[in-house]
Amino acid sequence: MSTPTMTAPPSGSVPVRRRVAAALAPSSIDVLRVSLGLVFLVFGALKFVPGLSPAEGLVVQTVDALSFGLMPDRLGMIAVAALETFIGLALITGRLLLLGLVALVGAAAGFFAPLFLFADELFASGPTLEVQYIVKDIVLVAAALVVAVKALGARLEITDE
Repeated sequence: MSTPTMTAPPSGSVPVRRRVAAALAPSSIDVLRVSLGLVFLVFGALKFVPGLSPAEGLVVQTVDALSFGLMPDRLGMIAVAALETFIGLALITGRLLLLGLVALVGAAAGFFAPLFLFADELFASGPTLEVQYIVKDIVLVAAALVVAVKALGARLEITDE
Protein backbone atom coordinates (compact mmCIF):
# COMPACT_ATOMS: atom_id res chain seq x y z
CA MET A 1 0.00 0.00 0.00
CA SER A 2 1.39 3.39 -0.93
CA THR A 3 1.43 6.43 1.35
CA PRO A 4 -0.50 9.48 0.12
CA THR A 5 1.67 12.47 -0.66
CA MET A 6 0.89 16.17 -0.94
CA THR A 7 1.98 17.92 -4.07
CA ALA A 8 1.86 21.58 -5.00
CA PRO A 9 -0.44 22.59 -7.84
CA PRO A 10 1.24 22.95 -11.21
CA SER A 11 3.33 26.12 -11.38
CA GLY A 12 0.93 27.80 -13.82
CA SER A 13 -2.10 27.14 -11.61
CA VAL A 14 -2.96 29.85 -9.06
CA PRO A 15 -5.84 29.17 -6.67
CA VAL A 16 -8.86 31.42 -7.21
CA ARG A 17 -8.71 32.82 -3.67
CA ARG A 18 -5.12 33.93 -4.22
CA ARG A 19 -6.07 35.65 -7.50
CA VAL A 20 -9.00 37.39 -5.79
CA ALA A 21 -6.76 38.46 -2.89
CA ALA A 22 -4.17 39.78 -5.32
CA ALA A 23 -6.87 41.74 -7.17
CA LEU A 24 -8.28 43.25 -3.96
CA ALA A 25 -4.97 44.02 -2.22
CA PRO A 26 -3.93 47.15 -4.15
CA SER A 27 -7.12 49.09 -3.44
CA SER A 28 -8.77 47.61 -0.34
CA ILE A 29 -7.06 49.81 2.23
CA ASP A 30 -7.65 52.91 0.11
CA VAL A 31 -11.35 52.00 -0.10
CA LEU A 32 -11.36 51.59 3.69
CA ARG A 33 -9.62 54.98 4.08
CA VAL A 34 -12.10 56.82 1.87
CA SER A 35 -15.18 55.17 3.40
CA LEU A 36 -13.87 55.92 6.90
CA GLY A 37 -13.35 59.51 5.76
CA LEU A 38 -16.92 59.72 4.49
CA VAL A 39 -18.22 58.60 7.89
CA PHE A 40 -16.17 61.28 9.66
CA LEU A 41 -17.14 63.94 7.13
CA VAL A 42 -20.87 63.22 7.42
CA PHE A 43 -20.90 62.94 11.22
CA GLY A 44 -18.76 66.09 11.48
CA ALA A 45 -20.92 68.10 9.07
CA LEU A 46 -24.07 67.18 11.00
CA LYS A 47 -22.58 68.75 14.12
CA PHE A 48 -22.30 72.16 12.45
CA VAL A 49 -26.12 72.45 12.33
CA PRO A 50 -27.76 72.82 15.76
CA GLY A 51 -30.15 69.99 16.54
CA LEU A 52 -29.17 67.86 13.52
CA SER A 53 -26.68 65.48 15.13
CA PRO A 54 -28.16 62.70 17.26
CA ALA A 55 -25.02 62.89 19.40
CA GLU A 56 -25.29 66.62 20.13
CA GLY A 57 -26.30 66.22 23.78
CA LEU A 58 -23.54 63.73 24.46
CA VAL A 59 -20.94 65.88 22.68
CA VAL A 60 -21.94 69.00 24.61
CA GLN A 61 -21.92 67.12 27.91
CA THR A 62 -18.51 65.55 27.17
CA VAL A 63 -16.86 68.78 26.00
CA ASP A 64 -18.25 70.53 29.06
CA ALA A 65 -16.76 67.89 31.36
CA LEU A 66 -13.40 67.74 29.56
CA SER A 67 -13.06 71.55 29.48
CA PHE A 68 -14.16 71.89 33.12
CA GLY A 69 -17.07 74.03 31.94
CA LEU A 70 -14.80 76.61 30.30
CA MET A 71 -15.92 76.05 26.70
CA PRO A 72 -19.35 77.34 25.66
CA ASP A 73 -21.65 74.58 24.34
CA ARG A 74 -21.92 75.91 20.79
CA LEU A 75 -18.17 76.52 20.51
CA GLY A 76 -17.55 72.96 21.70
CA MET A 77 -19.88 71.57 19.03
CA ILE A 78 -18.20 73.65 16.33
CA ALA A 79 -14.76 72.51 17.49
CA VAL A 80 -15.78 68.84 17.39
CA ALA A 81 -17.50 69.35 14.03
CA ALA A 82 -14.38 71.01 12.59
CA LEU A 83 -12.12 68.28 13.96
CA GLU A 84 -14.26 65.46 12.54
CA THR A 85 -14.66 67.25 9.22
CA PHE A 86 -10.90 67.77 8.96
CA ILE A 87 -10.28 64.09 9.75
CA GLY A 88 -12.84 63.11 7.11
CA LEU A 89 -11.32 65.33 4.42
CA ALA A 90 -7.78 64.13 5.23
CA LEU A 91 -8.89 60.51 4.94
CA ILE A 92 -10.87 61.05 1.74
CA THR A 93 -8.23 63.06 -0.10
CA GLY A 94 -5.12 61.48 1.40
CA ARG A 95 -3.72 64.99 1.89
CA LEU A 96 -2.39 65.75 5.37
CA LEU A 97 -3.21 62.10 6.08
CA LEU A 98 -0.75 61.63 8.93
CA LEU A 99 -1.97 64.83 10.58
CA GLY A 100 -5.55 63.63 10.13
CA LEU A 101 -4.68 60.30 11.73
CA VAL A 102 -3.02 62.06 14.67
CA ALA A 103 -6.16 64.19 15.04
CA LEU A 104 -8.20 60.99 14.97
CA VAL A 105 -6.17 59.61 17.89
CA GLY A 106 -7.03 62.73 19.87
CA ALA A 107 -10.66 62.52 18.81
CA ALA A 108 -10.77 58.87 19.88
CA ALA A 109 -10.06 59.95 23.45
CA GLY A 110 -13.16 62.12 23.22
CA PHE A 111 -15.17 59.27 21.66
CA PHE A 112 -14.61 57.00 24.64
CA ALA A 113 -14.53 59.61 27.42
CA PRO A 114 -18.31 59.41 28.05
CA LEU A 115 -17.97 55.75 28.99
CA PHE A 116 -15.82 56.81 31.92
CA LEU A 117 -17.36 60.20 32.68
CA PHE A 118 -21.04 59.24 32.47
CA ALA A 119 -21.15 55.46 32.89
CA ASP A 120 -23.94 55.65 35.48
CA GLU A 121 -26.15 57.70 33.14
CA LEU A 122 -25.32 55.73 30.02
CA PHE A 123 -26.11 52.36 31.57
CA ALA A 124 -28.81 53.40 34.07
CA SER A 125 -31.55 51.37 32.38
CA GLY A 126 -29.54 49.23 29.99
CA PRO A 127 -27.33 50.46 27.15
CA THR A 128 -28.66 53.68 25.64
CA LEU A 129 -28.54 54.88 22.06
CA GLU A 130 -25.55 56.97 23.09
CA VAL A 131 -23.72 53.80 24.17
CA GLN A 132 -24.38 52.26 20.78
CA TYR A 133 -23.04 55.43 19.19
CA ILE A 134 -19.85 55.11 21.25
CA VAL A 135 -19.44 51.38 20.58
CA LYS A 136 -19.50 51.93 16.79
CA ASP A 137 -16.45 54.11 17.34
CA ILE A 138 -14.49 50.96 18.21
CA VAL A 139 -14.86 49.86 14.58
CA LEU A 140 -13.84 53.31 13.34
CA VAL A 141 -10.68 53.26 15.46
CA ALA A 142 -9.84 49.72 14.30
CA ALA A 143 -10.25 50.80 10.66
CA ALA A 144 -8.08 53.85 11.34
CA LEU A 145 -5.34 51.57 12.65
CA VAL A 146 -5.30 49.67 9.35
CA VAL A 147 -5.16 52.94 7.40
CA ALA A 148 -2.39 54.24 9.68
CA VAL A 149 -0.26 51.15 9.19
CA LYS A 150 -0.36 51.64 5.43
CA ALA A 151 0.23 55.40 5.75
CA LEU A 152 3.34 54.61 7.78
CA GLY A 153 4.70 52.45 4.98
CA ALA A 154 3.49 48.89 5.60
CA ARG A 155 2.59 46.80 2.56
CA LEU A 156 -0.20 44.29 2.20
CA GLU A 157 1.40 41.04 1.13
CA ILE A 158 -0.37 37.98 -0.27
CA THR A 159 1.15 34.75 1.01
CA ASP A 160 0.27 31.09 0.77
CA GLU A 161 -1.15 29.53 3.88
